[in-house]
Amino acid sequence: MEVGMGRPLADDLGFLLSRASGQVVRVTNAALADHGLRVRQYSVLALACETEDGISQREVAAVLGLDPSQVVLLVDELAAAGLVERQAPEGDRRTRLVVATARGRGVREAARQDADAAVEGPLGLIGEAERERLRDVLTRIWTAGG
Repeated sequence: MEVGMGRPLADDLGFLLSRASGQVVRVTNAALADHGLRVRQYSVLALACETEDGISQREVAAVLGLDPSQVVLLVDELAAAGLVERQAPEGDRRTRLVVATARGRGVREAARQDADAAVEGPLGLIGEAERERLRDVLTRIWTAGG
């Protein structure tokens, strides 16, 4: 595939990252469907499960790079499914913490196992050392972007 007079599209790192990400998201969404989740919902649930006291919706938006209004909708969906609750911390009526329920923690663990197995398809092409290197490089790119 040639792009104009320049290099082939298949050499474009942005294109390759986008396509690889799309493949991983597709297989992960398929694995999460049995749990009533999609990648974004799962990501919010996973963040809520990482702390006992929950995480603010503002922090979720920052970590996931989403607009706060998108996070509100995702949390609404998870709360309706009984996987998270919104709680107001003592003395702060404006902040809402997203706290995983016991059911949410169980669903997250089962969903994590299925998602990890599904990702083995595309990531099974590379060895463990390459995965660690890829994780390191992607983390550096992500965290440098703010």
